Amino acid sequence: MWFKNLTLYRFNKPFAITVEALEQALAGYPFSPCSSQDISKFGFSNALGKLGQTLVHAANNSYLICATKEEKILPSQVIREALDEQVAKLEDQEQRKITKKEKESLKEDITSTLLPRAFSRRSQIHALLLPEQQLLLVDSSSANKAEELLALLRKAVGSLPVVPVSVKTPIEVQLTEWLKQGHAPAPFEIQDEAELKSASDEGGIVRFKQQDLAEEEVLAHLETGKQVHKLALHFEQSIAFVLQSDASVKRLKFAEEFRAQTDDVAGEDPAAKADADFALMSNELLALVLGLVNALGGLDDAAL
Repeated sequence: MWFKNLTLYRFNKPFAITVEALEQALAGYPFSPCSSQDISKFGFSNALGKLGQTLVHAANNSYLICATKEEKILPSQVIREALDEQVAKLEDQEQRKITKKEKESLKEDITSTLLPRAFSRRSQIHALLLPEQQLLLVDSSSANKAEELLALLRKAVGSLPVVPVSVKTPIEVQLTEWLKQGHAPAPFEIQDEAELKSASDEGGIVRFKQQDLAEEEVLAHLETGKQVHKLALHFEQSIAFVLQSDASVKRLKFAEEFRAQTDDVAGEDPAAKADADFALMSNELLALVLGLVNALGGLDDAAL
């Protein structure tokens, strides 16, 4: 349940929905496992998994939702080999070339035959709706997967007027300036990892890990015109993360001391612990996002 990545969106039109209305909307698109002939299924599931009973978990005006996807693992190579074998057999029996249309039909038949025997895998993606702040945070390192969840949510609620978060000054320009100065705006601290890119498409990329970014070797790359597109930061001694130039946040890691704040919550009641963890996490994620927006000079309203 602890988020590991953030793809950030903001509402470009006023958006408000009650917990009850959202629960009812999501209930129209529930997750169900793949049948023998389904290649994939995607729908909403309990926000807290086995510890919850609702599709929406709310705390402190934050709404947690979860979508589950099941996909059949049917490698294209397996289908291609079966198709080649079937085509060769038919061409030998009938002494003629199998047409393209016939091959497509054979491929569909082979896929239908193999699907019931295919293994499946499940994945989940969580999102945090913050109606008061008009923000939507998706726990995904992939923009495509985040958009897949948004598409499902849009179907459920009817309208989801969101756009990716963007700030007034390009993030790579600001990260580069932070690194040149040797510090980030409070309450952020620069850590020991960065990725630098040349401004030109033909230019190089330099990555630093576990290195003091104040060293001359790093600064020399900045002097040649490279800009910082990824920078490891720490927020309020509670969250370590990597900020990218597209405003996404990767590799979120909550400090053990921070997470331990809920250790005294009803140890015999896992659901109460999960609820306390969510409240703690959602508050800190909101503080992190608002802190980043402020440090980066504010949102770009022209993008709305």
